[in-house]
Amino acid sequence: MDNIFSIKDLDLYYGNFQALKSISLDIDRNKVTALIGPSGCGKSTFLRCLNRMNDLIENCKIEGKIQYSQMDIQTKSFNVIELRTKVGMVFQKPNPFPMSIYDNVAYGPRCSGIKKKSELDVIVEKALKRAALYEEVSSRLKDNALGLSGGQQQRLCIARAIAMEPDVILMDEPTSALDPIATLKIEELINDLKRNYTIVIVTHNMQQAARISDKTAFFLMGELIEIDSTDKIFTQPKNKKTEDYITGRFG
Repeated sequence: MDNIFSIKDLDLYYGNFQALKSISLDIDRNKVTALIGPSGCGKSTFLRCLNRMNDLIENCKIEGKIQYSQMDIQTKSFNVIELRTKVGMVFQKPNPFPMSIYDNVAYGPRCSGIKKKSELDVIVEKALKRAALYEEVSSRLKDNALGLSGGQQQRLCIARAIAMEPDVILMDEPTSALDPIATLKIEELINDLKRNYTIVIVTHNMQQAARISDKTAFFLMGELIEIDSTDKIFTQPKNKKTEDYITGRFG
């Protein structure tokens, strides 16, 4: 299988507290990998390792190997800005910039040196179409993005990530602040996006993981208990702890 990420013996510490313990797993290209487990089990911490967002946290120490496209991203010489361009992130709460819909999507490409309006127009339209938002906003691209509904704002944030032509989109509970209809739209979108991108999603909603992911990884107290195809995790988990979590015995 074609792996885009390969993680080996990953330990992460916040000061003296060990938040991740010897995590090893591969993430398949153009698949959706869901990370599940109870609150505080290390899912989001692990997700943030994949684009080195944990670098921004004081007293955070990481040991082990994280390879992205066969390159070790932990080395001092590795270009973090480039990594975050290729490994985009969508957060739990929609966080559009307080500017127009158009400028939100054009922001990243402009920062990376694209200034020509005709080029930006193409990028913005393509990203909004891929994020299944273009039809809803095409007549009001100059309007402030904060006027969009929560679900539209989250799709705008996905479009903003897509505009940078990433390989991977990380999603940290992207639907937890949304209503069921907006959630369904994001789930349908994720299904479409995996043709072009690798998606890693943290979700506290097991039904969501079952619906949208190809592989599921179950985390518990900083450890990776099990990773397998989503069907197997939900119907024939190998580990008793996974089975207990999935059947609601704890968590």
